[in-house]
Amino acid sequence: MYRVWYSTESFADFIINHTLLSQQNNVIKNKMYESDANNPTRFHTMPDHIRKILYLDAPDLIVEKDNEPIFSIEVTTEAGTGHNAFQRFARIAAAVENSVPAFYIYPEGAIITRRNTPPRWDVINPAIFQALESVMSIYDIPALLYYFPSDISNYLNNPQEAPHLGQKGLKFDADIINYSGCPDSSDNNMVQMFAAIDEVILSTETYGVLAGRERLLRNITIRDQRNRMQEQFFAKANGRTINDMSPISAVQVIPSEYLINYLSRYEDARYSIGELLRSRENTAIYQVNAHFRGDPYPGALAAIDYLKCREGKTFEDRRNNLILVFGKVEVDTENQTLNIINENNSSINDFFNDVKNSERHNLLTRDYNELENKDIPRYLMQVRYGSTYSKVKHIRVFSYFADAILFPDGSLWRDA
Repeated sequence: MYRVWYSTESFADFIINHTLLSQQNNVIKNKMYESDANNPTRFHTMPDHIRKILYLDAPDLIVEKDNEPIFSIEVTTEAGTGHNAFQRFARIAAAVENSVPAFYIYPEGAIITRRNTPPRWDVINPAIFQALESVMSIYDIPALLYYFPSDISNYLNNPQEAPHLGQKGLKFDADIINYSGCPDSSDNNMVQMFAAIDEVILSTETYGVLAGRERLLRNITIRDQRNRMQEQFFAKANGRTINDMSPISAVQVIPSEYLINYLSRYEDARYSIGELLRSRENTAIYQVNAHFRGDPYPGALAAIDYLKCREGKTFEDRRNNLILVFGKVEVDTENQTLNIINENNSSINDFFNDVKNSERHNLLTRDYNELENKDIPRYLMQVRYGSTYSKVKHIRVFSYFADAILFPDGSLWRDA
């Protein structure tokens, strides 16, 4: 039995009806609830094997066979420069980290129209291709990007003449009754994606879910897309290296000794910084010189992990420490330490406030007679998983990926 978990039912129908899923007799559709934080009345009803994929963020679609997820899909129409291409990256990483192939539909470019300014294409940040390649290399699971259909190939230099200017140059499916908001299914990018999804389904049917996954990166259709992604990276890099592109351009690599010296202010007779941060020679610092907030920074942090730090399947398998800083970083080479300058009213209290606000979803402080019957299964889920799913997304992602989070007025860090 196949089951399709969806955020938008029209997109579920779009995928089912254009792939081999349409030939299956028993495809069931279910609404997906993203987290205990944004849907506390329903999230606990999600099966455990699906919740594992949602622990960082929720994709738009998950397809499973006999209670084993076989692929996920994320689709967006956002413009692609800077950090934006990475806004959904944590969702892709969460799927692949659970050995689930991930498909990402993202525009090659979208037309930006502003008052008193001619229309222009906002093109994809090619660093996303390298981030996906890094994830694939570590987990041996497909993480493939397909372009959301657009007018860019024919109207790159004259966006004002693009036939779909009113839709940011994007091409949506002609069947607006059944597939409202979905990409143009006749576009070659979508045809190629449907073919790759069919290969996942065929491999699953032939070899089973687990053995089928192991064969996917050797599949010619999937290899071809992986090669196209690398071709797109080099074509769009225009001679730049990954270090010249966002978010890596916001990363400094320093000796870990500087970090330890900075954190030494928290040491006293009863406590010293643990072994984890000391064990790595260098530290990658992601500087977000902005007021504390979520998107697009959680996804960018996840991508930086795979591009600059990660060499294995867990955060322990990092060559470099991964540090998130909300503030301006000044490296003091003379004293071998750091200074964090507050230019945008960044405060660790904002982090703590977001954590505390999430606690309103916490049932663990209640007595049994305070629970309604409908809350009892959710209470047991929280007993098992604590606040894993109850915290807001950016808090979940920051705390999952960062070895330390630094603010001008306070710090958080791992000891192990």
